[in-house]
Amino acid sequence: MSRSVIADDKGRYTVSSLPVGPYTVEVGEGRRDVVVTVGGNSNVSFADTGATTLGTINVTASAADSIDVRSVSTNTVMTAQEIQRLPLARTAESIALLAPGAVAGNPVFFGSAVSLGGASVAENAYYINGFFTGNPMTNVGGYTLPYGSIEQQETYTGGYSAKYGRSDGGVLNQIGKSGSNDFHFGAQVTWTPRGLRAGTPDRHLPNDALPEGYAYQDDTLVGRLFSRGDRNESWGETYSAYVSGPLLRDRLFGFVSLEQERTETKAYPTVLGVPQSLHDTTKNPKLYAKLNWNINDSNLLELTYMAQRKRYQGDYYAYDFAEDVEGEGNGSSPNEVKENNEFSIIKYTGYLTDTLTLNAMYGHSRLRYSSVPTLTGFDHVSSASLQDPAYWPAGTPASGITNPQAASNGTPGADDYGDGLRLELEWVLGRHTLTGGIDNQKFEAKNEGVDMLIDRWIYHSTNAPDRAVNAALDVGAPGSRYFVRKYIYSNSTSMSLEQKGWYLEDKWQVTDNLLLSLGIRNDQFTNKNNTGAAYVDTGDQWAPRLGFSWDVFGDASFKLFGNAGRYYLALPQAVAVRGASSSTFTSEYFTYTGIDANGVPTGLEPILNLAGTAAAGPVSSNHETGQPKDAGSFAPTDLKSSYQDEFIVGFQARLNENWSYGAKATYRDLKSAMDDTCDSAAMAAKLEKMGIDASTVAIPGSEGLDGGCFIVNVGDSNTFRFANKDGNGYTSFRMTPQDWGWTVPMKRTYKAIDLFLEHPFNGKWEARIDYTLSKSEGNMEGPANSDSGQGSASHDNGVSTSVNWDGPAFMFHSMGYLPNDRRHQIKARGSYAITPEWMVSANVSMQSGMPITCWGFLNDQGGDPAVNETDPVGYGGSFYHTCFGKASPPGQRYTPWTSRLDMGVRYRPAFADGKLAVSLDVFNLFNQRKPTAIDGASEEEIATVSNTYNLPLRFATPRYVTMSLAYDW
Repeated sequence: MSRSVIADDKGRYTVSSLPVGPYTVEVGEGRRDVVVTVGGNSNVSFADTGATTLGTINVTASAADSIDVRSVSTNTVMTAQEIQRLPLARTAESIALLAPGAVAGNPVFFGSAVSLGGASVAENAYYINGFFTGNPMTNVGGYTLPYGSIEQQETYTGGYSAKYGRSDGGVLNQIGKSGSNDFHFGAQVTWTPRGLRAGTPDRHLPNDALPEGYAYQDDTLVGRLFSRGDRNESWGETYSAYVSGPLLRDRLFGFVSLEQERTETKAYPTVLGVPQSLHDTTKNPKLYAKLNWNINDSNLLELTYMAQRKRYQGDYYAYDFAEDVEGEGNGSSPNEVKENNEFSIIKYTGYLTDTLTLNAMYGHSRLRYSSVPTLTGFDHVSSASLQDPAYWPAGTPASGITNPQAASNGTPGADDYGDGLRLELEWVLGRHTLTGGIDNQKFEAKNEGVDMLIDRWIYHSTNAPDRAVNAALDVGAPGSRYFVRKYIYSNSTSMSLEQKGWYLEDKWQVTDNLLLSLGIRNDQFTNKNNTGAAYVDTGDQWAPRLGFSWDVFGDASFKLFGNAGRYYLALPQAVAVRGASSSTFTSEYFTYTGIDANGVPTGLEPILNLAGTAAAGPVSSNHETGQPKDAGSFAPTDLKSSYQDEFIVGFQARLNENWSYGAKATYRDLKSAMDDTCDSAAMAAKLEKMGIDASTVAIPGSEGLDGGCFIVNVGDSNTFRFANKDGNGYTSFRMTPQDWGWTVPMKRTYKAIDLFLEHPFNGKWEARIDYTLSKSEGNMEGPANSDSGQGSASHDNGVSTSVNWDGPAFMFHSMGYLPNDRRHQIKARGSYAITPEWMVSANVSMQSGMPITCWGFLNDQGGDPAVNETDPVGYGGSFYHTCFGKASPPGQRYTPWTSRLDMGVRYRPAFADGKLAVSLDVFNLFNQRKPTAIDGASEEEIATVSNTYNLPLRFATPRYVTMSLAYDW
């Protein structure tokens, strides 16, 4: 394609909305080559030619030297060539982690998800070729391109324009490759051999000196081997191929790629786990196809199709932990998981005049997920190690079911649909570049959540048998150290989410050196439950975006920049699961006098209520017994979306012709946040205080009504509207933080200083060093919680409905350092071409550890825990910020510093004319394996310390090697 524009009387010109890639800019005899990157601007000057006016500028498809003085955002763009040179894991997240301030989320719960700018891992947006591809249920992660099909990846960590919304963390934006007039094809195979992968350290159950009054769940386990780190194995290979070229020269181009990733693992149990090993296989084929039609030089059409067919299967084998001996297959298997994802995108670009450009895009997605359990004909048993040893069949604990997922993770056929429409008009009017557009998305989900298919029994052990099991739910004392709980959990449902947005933006070149970016965005979010009833309707939400860029010396050698903006985040669809739709979540407690061969308790005796007059029966902390819920009662009438204000100021400068450096300061302040609270009694008390008989109002969670949890603006005031029981109208009332009993405000702030020094690739070598000093403080991480893992399951509840604010006692002593706080980060990367055939590269990461949270039962008075510990909310377990009788705000302890060196070598032999490439990458070369996550749940029952408290949950990924062979023609 080619375009011609006329420069103004001062020689200024702008060519907008160009597809990414290399271009040649020509004026008269002058010629410049430039690479257009996603989200960036390239300054192409002809001042050194002596020209005072430029006349007609010709731009044809075919910088690194100049600073982008027209950008006010904070982003990192990696091109395919840069990605290919560096030793990186083959994921979008590994590329994103190169950005300053980007840190990995807790891998125990969130896999490879990343935290950007101090936000939780559920606050990022994923895009491919301009279309949203994030997880529509939880907003954790998203669909990404086959690795070899990435042309560019842009990682925003702040300051993006009014064109983009629905994220207050960051943005991962991938641009896929396109065809050209040159015919190309190629193939690659990558191996990750198991013989070259190191193991993790062995883990032993802690043997800490416990404070007086506390004892471990099982004293016989103290100090014992918990897991053999070198036993677990994984390996895999990836095959990929592509073909691209012209279908009609100069006009119609195609690109198609296929990728087949296959991963195999062998996982062995811990001493507390079911005595069986797991051999599993994950196959993840992906297809990417793109058609570019240059109808003429003024009208472009792009068609993109992407598909994924992911499969997970496995088999269980008998395993003797004590003897470390694996036996034959036991005939059982884990849930078979299937994911089928499809995306179809059409985009039109019309250069209506030299100054007027129209962009239009429509996309459709369908994401299908199923998890089909393999049942064994008997009940599911958890925590078998806590069974009463007097009743062990054959002298050992009986674990019963061999598929631990079967009882609660059956998802027969979740089906999610998404539709997105974006229209944008850009008008260059003198010194102003005016942009206006709409940005709408709609998501529908069916059969999300889980179906419980068989009974589940959870064994417990307590060192305070005379204390109530759950006083808040009227469950009395067991009178015995050992008891069991029958657990029922089922919540499959459907829901939808509409997101409407429009924006206006003016990039105003106030002077030759000063650019102002003035933008405004409006977002509207509507969440509906399975009946189609709206439980959240935000109305208008105005988000200003203001920025500046000052080219201090007028030659793009030194830039001062800054921006300020507000960013809104929609409530994820998963909130409708349990929250706005019917669900069942009950527990029934028993003592027992026997255990059968499958681990199921026998001789059951119900634990009585506190009065000792009757069986406590099934109880539910949040009043979830399977009854329909009133969607209008789940959320207040004046609910505000989560939003964050952000301020950034910085500079970029050229040190000399080869080096550039810079610094920026960032401040982010979460002004409003949404989570649920579960205290219908507080609402009844407020009505009584107002002189209203609470028994006359249909308060969810009160007598006979399900739904004792409500989505609210935590730390703020909200207005509720409940129906009167006599059918005569409604009662409205306002709940303040004082009414809820909250003694602390909601807070999340992120402060950071980023420094960098860079030498761009000059054909021989490149290098970049980043240092980030940051601090994340408060008591609200975000929709997902890295320390507890809530919000981590892709097709389950938890996101934006954590336990944190369910009762006021959970927030006592909660103010501290947030889980994604990494005070210091040092990142360095580079490559060096030893000869035209040989290149070496390295990627270094060093960072301080994450805060360790310690939870226990509520007790900040010390003394005898069997007397002073309480559970006022009735959830049991460790959810309060007190630990061994002391207040325990997060961040009193941190995991250790971690460091990692990845190295790679590339060989492109001259005899193959550079078309053949052989690569070897070694990750974590020095095999540094310090713990990256620690179990902070101190108690399972009152005065009863978990045997796994203080146990490392995850270590840094041990050393492993990938080898690849590629041919490109």
